Amino acid sequence: MRGFASFPNCSAVTEIAPASEPAYLRGLNPPQREAVLTTEGPVLVLAGAGTGKTAALTARLAHLVATRRAWPSEILAVTFTNKAAREMKERVGRILGDAVEGMPWLGTFHSIAAKMLRRHAELVGLQSNFTILDTDDQLRLLKQLIVAAEIDEKRWSARMLAGMIDRWKNRGWTPQDIGAEESEGFANGRGQQLYAAYQARLKAVNACDFGDLLLHMLVILKTHRDVLELYQQRFRYVLVDEYQDTNSSQYLWLRLIAQVRKNICCVGDDDQSIYSWRGAEVANILRFEKDFPGAAVIRLEQNYRSTPHILAAASGVIANNGGRLGKTLWTDEAEGDQVRVVGVWDGPEEARRIGDEIESHQRKGGGLDDVAILVRAQFQTRELEDRFIAIGLPYRIVGGFRFYERAEIRDALAYLRVIVQPADDLAFERIVNVPKRGLGDKAVAKVHQYARAEGIPLTLAAARILDTDELTPQARRALGNLVVDIARWRDRLNDLPHAELARLMLDESGYTAMLQADRSAEAAGRLENLTELARAMEEYETLPAFLEHVSLVMDNDADRESAKVTIMTIHAAKGLEFGTVFLAGWEEGVFPSQRALDEGGTASLEEERRLAYVAITRARRACWIFHAANRRIYGQWTSSIPSRFVSELPPAHIETETTMSGGESLWRAQWSEQADPFAHVGRGTGRGPGWQRASAAGSLAPAARVVEARASAASFAAKPRGDIAEGQRVFHTKFGYGAVAAIEGNKLEIDFEHAGRKRVLDSFVSPA
Repeated sequence: MRGFASFPNCSAVTEIAPASEPAYLRGLNPPQREAVLTTEGPVLVLAGAGTGKTAALTARLAHLVATRRAWPSEILAVTFTNKAAREMKERVGRILGDAVEGMPWLGTFHSIAAKMLRRHAELVGLQSNFTILDTDDQLRLLKQLIVAAEIDEKRWSARMLAGMIDRWKNRGWTPQDIGAEESEGFANGRGQQLYAAYQARLKAVNACDFGDLLLHMLVILKTHRDVLELYQQRFRYVLVDEYQDTNSSQYLWLRLIAQVRKNICCVGDDDQSIYSWRGAEVANILRFEKDFPGAAVIRLEQNYRSTPHILAAASGVIANNGGRLGKTLWTDEAEGDQVRVVGVWDGPEEARRIGDEIESHQRKGGGLDDVAILVRAQFQTRELEDRFIAIGLPYRIVGGFRFYERAEIRDALAYLRVIVQPADDLAFERIVNVPKRGLGDKAVAKVHQYARAEGIPLTLAAARILDTDELTPQARRALGNLVVDIARWRDRLNDLPHAELARLMLDESGYTAMLQADRSAEAAGRLENLTELARAMEEYETLPAFLEHVSLVMDNDADRESAKVTIMTIHAAKGLEFGTVFLAGWEEGVFPSQRALDEGGTASLEEERRLAYVAITRARRACWIFHAANRRIYGQWTSSIPSRFVSELPPAHIETETTMSGGESLWRAQWSEQADPFAHVGRGTGRGPGWQRASAAGSLAPAARVVEARASAASFAAKPRGDIAEGQRVFHTKFGYGAVAAIEGNKLEIDFEHAGRKRVLDSFVSPA
């Protein structure tokens, strides 16, 4: 083990004159100093937003090493992200120099747990060189188990099961811990059985998923006392960042390791606990003093980020939560502007007003990189994006895809492009097997091969290949259904509003049903995005005009280096700060979200309020809060009332502006809904009337001719080959050798030696 004399700066720091102090303590305020110097026993540092908790945590780490209270290898320092771990290591390195390289136990929960598990893997039936599965591999394995168990994978998806297992692992539950009530949530009570089968399969292939890294170590620490005592003795000090974000498994793991020495320092803020949807338990930080009696509780309350008005507004909102540990943020900053609360007519006006204020900010010399718009839900970004494109205001989407770049939106747009332009091969390639319709790679390759040979678009090639035996019956039937659908949707362009056509297309294609069957956390948001897409289309006269607009939007990000406004969700903004912040959509049902109000009760409402606190405290100098009297949500106009969080803002610290009366807004919202005669059409999950009429009309051939006739307008024609004649012996890659019995254009009837008579395309045969 390296001696302290070999650590640069360590001797200099510790062998100091009594009147001086280490550099890492300079500039710290009294509570921060207390957090650094209170080294023995349990310590809870309640660090409010912008109070310099990273500086205090880094100084504490340096102090433990510099004062020789512990070797670097005897300190366990845990963060939640690799970025936070790197930042802490860099800061400590600037203080201690090379000593930081001797801190092998500074990292994320998962990286540290993986290091431990590789040392003790055999205790849970693994080898030390186990593989850590990524999400794709995990889903593939779960799907195999679901299929083997003869469970309907469309109803009970692998992604849904993965989410359930992840929640169980976050709670520290092995398959043996799953009761009947918990197991009932998947496939009528088979969740526990599949979880057990999944864990057994992982061990058989010497693998684990991310949840296992902590769960396996938790099991080992609980069942092997020698291993637990090893780590209890090894770690003299434990430091934990963002403690309010720990889940049950992480909490139990930390408590076991720290239970003997009790030198554990947890830094966090109960008012910023906003991740319950991924397993975080705010109760962990609230019961710290009960878990560790006699714990010192140190409050960091001096804010170095925001103005007094902004801090007062945030404090006024969060004070309405019960069960808080409590703290009061304050600052020496100048008073600044009051928080501006603006009531607007509707979502589009909100986007216009925000754009106007940002342009005014620019005219006054303000930069765009220091401006952020924070939203509660991703569907809110679409109107902002469209407005900024219209006025030429550059922006970036952080923590998610730009609206028109999301996978489900690109899929829907590809369908629409094929309807408008049958020669769009790129779009056809994207949708040919989305959702899955039983077309394998070989079948798709056949269509590609024929299209290249004849110099025709894939859509036309798909229509023509149906009249042959080139494809298996299953593939021919699946491709034929798609050809029929495309022809029918194209015919409806002239008699159905294009937004309604999009809704009909999403339903009849099975795309809506695919997302409805997906039980993952993202599926609901993807459905909402598709609803917002159809709503956006209503603002354009024609479908081609809308698709042209989308192309302009997609081209907006060409200059990646220039300054841009940041648009992101509040969740993604945690830990960040901006000079000017616009908070959009503060209405009941949007923020707090309707789902939180309907499903989570008081606990969910309080988490939404903590989210509001996080949102306001991202602003340094200016904070704007917008609420609209009317908003289009899930395709329906809704008359909205301001969020309850608006009424909780302290009046002395806000400036209020509104643009309409409540009665007028209600009337106009009702009028808007009545004026939308298609609001209720085409929202079902099955095939609609158009499909029924097309099915009743007859076989695939007429529909294929419709597609062919349309594409023929672009002067695509089938040309027979000149090197094939009747009676000639030929070879086909699928059916083998045969003799040409008849020729009709580019279609051949061939008597194959083993497959009998088949009708094939001449581009798939060669002279024998």
